[in-house]
Amino acid sequence: MDFNNKVVLITGASRGIGKATAVAFAEKNAQVIINYRENDTAAKITMSEMKAGDHLLVKCDLSKPVELTQMVDLIIQKYGKIDVLVNNAGISQIHEIDQVSFDDWQKAWHDITQTNLIAVANLCYLVAQKMIPMGGGRIVNVGSRGAFRGEPTQPAYGASKAGLHALSQSLAKQLGKYHIFVNAIAPGWVETEMATTFLKDEERSSIMADTPLGRLIQPEEIAAAVLFLASEASAGTTGAILDMNGASYLRT
Repeated sequence: MDFNNKVVLITGASRGIGKATAVAFAEKNAQVIINYRENDTAAKITMSEMKAGDHLLVKCDLSKPVELTQMVDLIIQKYGKIDVLVNNAGISQIHEIDQVSFDDWQKAWHDITQTNLIAVANLCYLVAQKMIPMGGGRIVNVGSRGAFRGEPTQPAYGASKAGLHALSQSLAKQLGKYHIFVNAIAPGWVETEMATTFLKDEERSSIMADTPLGRLIQPEEIAAAVLFLASEASAGTTGAILDMNGASYLRT
């Protein structure tokens, strides 16, 4: 699986799953655009750990359509194309319906859906306009197990990821005629800084007991799945949602 001369845009690529994915694509000779929102230091560290290539750091707030448009235009000006889009960036926060004020409830829903769903839809639109005349491309969206099992303390997060899965399937149907493949990955808990922030020791122990693997999924494992879905090896796969939760939650 080689991505020589392929241009790959990864959102939220300065840390966690995004970072592991950027490193993996670079190792396969892709030209990688690392999108990030604010952490310059983390983005530069990611770049330093990647195999040398014609890579690019782009600081962009995905929730702002103007910045999204500017980012895509910048990439097209530099590379002339986008072969692969990986929508990885996402946010969450605790907002239990019986614990927060109405103002905080509204803010959580606005902020989370704006980044996790609306921004993804907008970026898919902008990139698809470039992929169609190119003759195709690959879009991989990082969803969540929470879309299926429910997220009682973070309902907007679960809803945004459910919407992301539905968006992926809808676009797969519409864009297939242009040879644009759209798939999603639905991880469970992944060993990232976000997981460390949210998980207390007792919660981590509960998660370990909840999966036959007895461990969290590693970012590099998600990255390997992204590369497969972005490659010609997955030629018969579009509109799929790949569960990667260590059998902690099984859909029927």
